[in-house]
Amino acid sequence: MLWPTGRMNHVQVRTSLYAAAILSEGSVTTRGDAAFGGDSGLAQDQLKNVNLVQANHHAFAAILTDGSVVTWGNAACGGDSGAVQHCLKNVKHIQGSFRAFAAILADGSVVTWGHIDYGGDSSAVRDQLTTVQQIQSTQNAFAAILKDGSVVTWGDEDYGGDSSKVKEKLRDVRHIQSTYTAFAAILGNGAVVTWGDADYGGNSSSVEVRLQNVQQIQATEAAFAAVLSNGSVVTWGDFQYGGDSSDVQDQLKAVTQIQASRRSFAALLSDGSVVTWGEMDQQICFADYAGDLAAIERLKSVQQIQASGGAFAAILGDGSVVTWGDAAEGGDSSAMQAQLTNVKMIQGTEFAFAAIRNDGSVVTWGHPENGGDSSHVQQQLKDVQQIQACKKVFAAILRSGFVVTWGAHADWC
Repeated sequence: MLWPTGRMNHVQVRTSLYAAAILSEGSVTTRGDAAFGGDSGLAQDQLKNVNLVQANHHAFAAILTDGSVVTWGNAACGGDSGAVQHCLKNVKHIQGSFRAFAAILADGSVVTWGHIDYGGDSSAVRDQLTTVQQIQSTQNAFAAILKDGSVVTWGDEDYGGDSSKVKEKLRDVRHIQSTYTAFAAILGNGAVVTWGDADYGGNSSSVEVRLQNVQQIQATEAAFAAVLSNGSVVTWGDFQYGGDSSDVQDQLKAVTQIQASRRSFAALLSDGSVVTWGEMDQQICFADYAGDLAAIERLKSVQQIQASGGAFAAILGDGSVVTWGDAAEGGDSSAMQAQLTNVKMIQGTEFAFAAIRNDGSVVTWGHPENGGDSSHVQQQLKDVQQIQACKKVFAAILRSGFVVTWGAHADWC
C-alpha cells in the first residue's frame, strides 16, 4: 500500500514500515528498525539539504536539493544504491515498490535499484524509459507513463510487470492506480485499461462497457473502485476486497470521494452520507463493536473519511468523529469520544488513528503499540500542523518545523 505525504514548514515525509522526516533545516530524523530504514546513522553525514524522502517497505531514499540521492535501510531492498550512485543525478522523483526503487531524472530517463524480483532491474526496458512523467508500482512491479501517454512496465509479470497484452490500448494514459498485484490506467477519454493479476483487479472485462468517463480510481489490496463523471461507481476485482458493490449499487450516486482500507471501500456522497462495502467482517462491523449501531445514524454531514488497515474514521460537519470497523485497528473510538471534538484532520497507520484538533492538539486511538497510544509524547504534541503515517508509526509535524514520532518499536517488525 502507498501512504499520503505533504509539505508544511518545509517538512516533507514519505514512509515505509517506519518513519522519516525532513526537519526545517533540511536534516532528517528517523525512527524504527534499522532493517526497515529506521536507522539513518550510516547516511546521516550525507543527509543535508534534503528536499524529499521516499520509501518502500524496507528502505528510504532521500533526494537532496542538488538532485543527488542518499539511501539507507535494508541494502538488498534499495537501502544501498552504490551500484547506481553515479547515475543518480538531477533526480526529480522516486517511487518505491515493496523492495526496490525507481528514480525519474530531469531528462525523463529512469534509474532503478533494489531487489531484482521487485522491479529493481529495468535493464530490459531501459531504452524505452525516456520522457517519463509518472511512475506507479504494485508490490513487485513498476509502470511508467511517458510524455506521449504510452506506458512502459517492468518487474514481476504476475504483478503487472508485463503489459504487452494491452500495449496497444495503453495510449493517452493520464493516471495509473494499483492494487497489490495489478494496475488500472485511466485514459484521456475516460476509459480504463487493466493488467496484472486478474484476481486482484487485473481483468476488468466484466465491467468494461461501464468504465466510461472515469474521473478517479481507488484501490484496496485486491479490488478497484472507479468514480464516473456522473457520480456513480464501478467496481471489480476480488469480491471479498470490495470488488462487488452490487448490494449497495443503488446507493452509490453523487459520489465525491472514495477511501479504501485493506479489504473495504467507503464512499462519501455529496449530501454528506457514507456508503460502505467490502469484506463481510467490515459490513457487519457496526453490530460487532460497541457504539457502532448508533454510528450508522450518525454518519451524516460527513466532511472527510480516513482509513486504517481495517477500519474507517469520518469527520462530521460539527468536528466530531465516527468510527467503524476492526476495533483493534481503530474501529472503536468510544474511549476517546469525549476528546474527539473540533477535529480538522485524521491520519491512519495500519492499526490506529490520530486526529488533529483545531487547537493543534492530537487524539489517538487503536492498537497502542502501533500508534494508538501517544501518551508518552502527548506533552510535545502541541501546535501540530500535519500528521503523516506509515504502517506502524505516526510522525507529527509541528508549527516549528520539528517532528514528533510515536508507534512501533524495533521489536514490532
